[in-house]
Amino acid sequence: MAFRASLRLAAKPNRARFFSQAAAVPTSTIAGEARNAAQIKRDAALSNPDPAADSASAALVREHAPFMVATYSRPPPVFVKGEGSYLWDIDNRKYLDFTAGIAVNSLGHCDPEFSKLIAQQAKTLVHASNLYYNPWTGALSKLLVEKTLESGGMHDAAAVFICNSGSEANEAGIKFARKVGKVLDPSGAKHEIVSFRNAFHGRTMGSLSATPNPKYQAPFAPMVPGFRVGTYNDIEAIPALVTGNTCSVIVEPIQGEGGVQVATDEFLLALAKRCREVGALLHYDEIQCGMSRTGEGLWAHSRLPAAAHPDILTTAKALGNGFPIGATIVNQKVAEKIKVGDHGTTFGGNPLACRLAHYIVSRLADEGLQKEVAAKGEVFRKGFEGLRERYPKLVQEVRGRGLILGVQLTEDPSSIVTAARERGLLVITAGTNTLRFVPSLTVTDGEIAEGLAILEEAIKATRV
Repeated sequence: MAFRASLRLAAKPNRARFFSQAAAVPTSTIAGEARNAAQIKRDAALSNPDPAADSASAALVREHAPFMVATYSRPPPVFVKGEGSYLWDIDNRKYLDFTAGIAVNSLGHCDPEFSKLIAQQAKTLVHASNLYYNPWTGALSKLLVEKTLESGGMHDAAAVFICNSGSEANEAGIKFARKVGKVLDPSGAKHEIVSFRNAFHGRTMGSLSATPNPKYQAPFAPMVPGFRVGTYNDIEAIPALVTGNTCSVIVEPIQGEGGVQVATDEFLLALAKRCREVGALLHYDEIQCGMSRTGEGLWAHSRLPAAAHPDILTTAKALGNGFPIGATIVNQKVAEKIKVGDHGTTFGGNPLACRLAHYIVSRLADEGLQKEVAAKGEVFRKGFEGLRERYPKLVQEVRGRGLILGVQLTEDPSSIVTAARERGLLVITAGTNTLRFVPSLTVTDGEIAEGLAILEEAIKATRV
């Protein structure tokens, strides 16, 4: 009750102050009133102007921000409700969400069955630890292996480690690779891990060491030793990069954070071939691009022949549709080398997370949904190509597959992101000057049309 009362008080506008007609009006007040009038006129022309300083959103931020470690720079809206492809803020403004929690809410916000299962399982069993079996950790592991095989991905998938996040899934993959390398070469020489420029594999120390971006690494240097960096899609460099000392190569089939950069089939085939030659593991990080987001099967690599399939496959994000969970899928040659005590997790694999993920994988593995994703991706592409024709000096290129798409611009897109938000559309950036689009996989054609129209309005507004 106290919290609701504070929101009501915060939402009340400040009382206007009036100067006596007999008194001189300060020049600063006149200037201030002019600015306020201009702001009011501007806001009146927008459907969702960013919350003002006297809004409920601003009051809540002022109350809470001092107690939060400032690891993020956030825009003003405070979101309190979601449904399908839409979010509502505390001031009851509606936004079309083309970010889906950064490729997380693939079934949309608050999917009815998902919400029902949360309530059911929360009344049954939430957590008992990995010291004991429960019905859902094994059921999810089995389903992930089965659906991976059915989708044409990772043809020798055999076992799964369940954890809580994408970074944890990659940490497990890195540790497993180091263990396999040590079994193959007890001297310890086979310990190097190769990653690629513009990659993003997480923020924990091992996954961060595989993320060769100074913005992320420099504040926490030195990194974990034994990591080498290559150039994405550079086939000629592979033989010198991946050697007998390499235990693993970690790569995203589509780099999301790096700007929606797509690996060529030839590059992934050459990488896999070299890994087999030197006895290194191939690790596909599909945390952002997997779970049917490309519309070409359950995984982005499902379209590739078995010769290019990974030994380790990591997923998270859409796996939980907003509930924290991650998974590391391995083949038998990896699984057989991992022994009791080699790795673990307190919360990973809890019954609540696994029951939810079981439902989500069942939904996302549907071929009909995947075909719709591919078709919706083409609708987006057609819209983006139209923008490129109308704004050739701004829009350079459209990249990606399905519903992981990037629009390369010639300038910083921050002003467009703000203009879109203030017109009711949420979009995010990636890499350098790239707008990233990762909406819910259940987004409708009508919502796509609505979002593209708002995006063009935002572009027009920033051209003035």
